[in-house]
Order: sequence, then C-alpha cells, then structure tokens
Amino acid sequence: MSVESSSPAASIDGLAHALKGVGYHAPRSLVTAVFLALKLQRPLLLEGEPGVGKTELAKALSAVLSRPLLRLQCYDGMEQREALYEWNHTAQLLHMNAARHSAAPDQIEREVYQERYLIRRPLLQALQAPAPGAVLLIDEVDRADEPFEAFLLEYLGEYQVTIPELGTIRAEAAPLTLLTSNRTRDLNDAVKRRCLYQWLDYPDRDRELAIVRSQVPQASAALTEQVTQFVSRLRNQPFANAFQRSPGIAESVEWAKALVALDTLVLDPEVIQDTAGILFKQREDVAALLPMLDQLLAPEAG
Repeated sequence: MSVESSSPAASIDGLAHALKGVGYHAPRSLVTAVFLALKLQRPLLLEGEPGVGKTELAKALSAVLSRPLLRLQCYDGMEQREALYEWNHTAQLLHMNAARHSAAPDQIEREVYQERYLIRRPLLQALQAPAPGAVLLIDEVDRADEPFEAFLLEYLGEYQVTIPELGTIRAEAAPLTLLTSNRTRDLNDAVKRRCLYQWLDYPDRDRELAIVRSQVPQASAALTEQVTQFVSRLRNQPFANAFQRSPGIAESVEWAKALVALDTLVLDPEVIQDTAGILFKQREDVAALLPMLDQLLAPEAG
C-alpha cells in the first residue's frame, strides 16, 4: 500500500508540517525515519532516554494520519495472550452446555473456536484494522522478556500471526508499528533486524522552546524562554553529571504549566525549589539541584 499523494505523509516536508500542526516538533531525521516506515511498511524502533517524545510521536501520528492508536504497554512477565488474543472461556462454556444434547462433540469443538469467541488484544486488533490501518505502539518493549521478543518476530517481519485454532492471520492493511525502548536492556538482534531504527535525543533549545510554546500557549514568551534555558543547562555540563536522570520534554512542558498555574513571571530560587519535584523524580536529584540554583540562574557568558 503506497502513501497517497493527498496524505500528510506524501512527503517528508508534508509530514513534518502536519506533525508540527498537532504540536509535535520533530527533527528531520525522525520525520525521515517515520516517512520510510510508512513507505517501506516496516516497523520503527525508537530508542532514547525517558521523556524525549517517543510515546508522544505515536499519538501525534495517529492524529495526523487519521488512524486509530492501539497501545501495548510492555512489562516483565507479559504473556502472549495479553498482546495477541485469548478465548472467551465463559461464552465457550455456555455454548458447550447449550449444545451438548443436540450436537456431536467434534461439531461443538469446531463451533467454540469461532472468531466470535475471540477476545482481540492490540496485535490482533492492529492486523485486522481496516484501511488505512492502525498505529500500533509497542511501548517500552525493553521491559518485556526475551521469550516475548521471540513471539513478536512473526508480527514484525511479516505483519501476520498464527492462531492454532484459526490459522494464520495477515494484516488487512499494514499497521504503522512503533516500538519504544528506554534501553533498560539490549534488545535481541532479531528484533532490531526487522525494524528501522531511530535514536531520539533531548531536543536542542530552539526546538524545545517551540514545543513548550505550542503545548503551553498561556505561558509568556519570557517564561518559556527561561524554562527552556534552565532545563537545557540542567542537561549539559558541568551540571548533567550531578543527576541520575535529566528532565525530559514531558517534564519541561509540565513544569511550564505548573509555573503558569502559580502565576510565575520570573524564575527564582524559591519557585524552583518549590516545584523541583516536577523536574526530578528522585530525592537525590532534587537534593543535588538545590545547591546549584545560583549557578544555573546566572547569565550565560558571552
């Protein structure tokens, strides 16, 4: 299925413009990766630190492409039935009890394994979504275990799955599949080979400024400039090494909203101290921040 010329994804520039229109300011390398994932009908693996916009990209693409968003949140110990399907055992038992006096056992067995008794989970929903297809987000795949990665290979490589009772189910329309990873562990090479790949870094100051302005339009230009400058300095030397985890874009946006709610006009040590729990989620990081406030708020040299 090719990308139609009237679609926002007909060109890289058109896709970038459409994403910007829904508040997602993506670097050109990321837009190119998404464009190729659509053109080549390949899954796209996004890696990067938490909070750099991996999950938000799936939401933005769902809006831009007018496709339903399906989300599979991964975790340790996830089972196939939670990702693909399971049978409605209660309905099957009711059918068996009702039919046991009027049908042969082999007929009953065939009847209870019909699609009407199938509970579809995100992978199967994505394969059976009508054209133009769904956006499937397989979020934090690095939190799942290796057997689950192996289970994903058929879907990622061929956009199909095998259900023993029904056979092979192939995609009606190729879903745009995004996998995200925070790199808590390395993924299997077999998963990576089936995907296009893009690393997402923290945005530069200008791009983050545009993001905060679009997401928090009620903030003054001066305040958004201060927020993005402050967060940018937190992520760079000589300050970055003091923290276990630097604030992501999500924290920048949330902090700006909080500052607006507090009627903040200018950043000062007191308001930063009072709202530090929005930027950092570790006690140690908040403790490390406070002695640095005067340096962080000092005018930049040059």
